[in-house]
Amino acid sequence: MPDFFKASSHTQDSAQAGTNARKEAVMNSIRSEIALVNVQELINKATEKCFAKCVPKPGTSLTSSDEACLARCLDRYMEAFTVVSKSYTARISRESSQLRETAAEI
Repeated sequence: MPDFFKASSHTQDSAQAGTNARKEAVMNSIRSEIALVNVQELINKATEKCFAKCVPKPGTSLTSSDEACLARCLDRYMEAFTVVSKSYTARISRESSQLRETAAEI
């Protein structure tokens, strides 16, 4: 009789592990989609801001100074995004570690 309950418990554990794995996979997919949307938004905003700054009189083509300005402007946006992203990631990591430490103490 105990073997019957063990098998049932093992089956439940396996089902729970499968459910948790699927949940984690869905969460990872959602995180990836959010990251992609954020990058697209960054590119769109940077392009809009840099174009407004660097191309005062739009024409049929860009001048070499327009192109140079756009390249510098977009580089600065990407550098700033990288700095902010690293800082944000480090902060989230620290806060997550602090929460785990606090939960472990309880």
